[in-house]
Amino acid sequence: MKNNDPMIRNATLNDVPSICGIYNHYVLNTITTFEETAVSMEEMQQRIQSTQEKWPWIVYEEQGQVIGYAYATAWKMRSAYKQTLESTVYLAPDAGGKGIGTKLYLELLQRLKGLDIHAVIGGISLPNAASVALHEKLGFEKAGQLKEVGNKFNQWIDVGYWELLIK
Repeated sequence: MKNNDPMIRNATLNDVPSICGIYNHYVLNTITTFEETAVSMEEMQQRIQSTQEKWPWIVYEEQGQVIGYAYATAWKMRSAYKQTLESTVYLAPDAGGKGIGTKLYLELLQRLKGLDIHAVIGGISLPNAASVALHEKLGFEKAGQLKEVGNKFNQWIDVGYWELLIK
């Protein structure tokens, strides 16, 4: 593999600025996330480190640049949920439509299959046709929708949940 070949690898602390740049675009400009304030590099570093203590946080790197990332976190804190995780994938704004999200998600799911995980949940702020299409392409099925549970940019936002049983 050449240094400029695309690769998926574990996130490192060197990736924090790129990950912050990608995520904060969505925080400040979209309803994709319900966070409303940009996340600092210190906070993102802490999130990555605490996630990687148990579950994967991976990045897609192309020509030396991180242009997407994916990770899994606890679905709920109660112990009976311990085999269910919530998945997340974000791409740089200009990286969509190139199959990168699919590659990242497939790698994340493959890594989760190696753990004692039974179900993966994808929460999607609606409308978001691209995210719905990605989840359904990978076998996720819509499990439900909560109406007007978030308010961002002075608009009420629904959240849909897609589920994939991997074991």
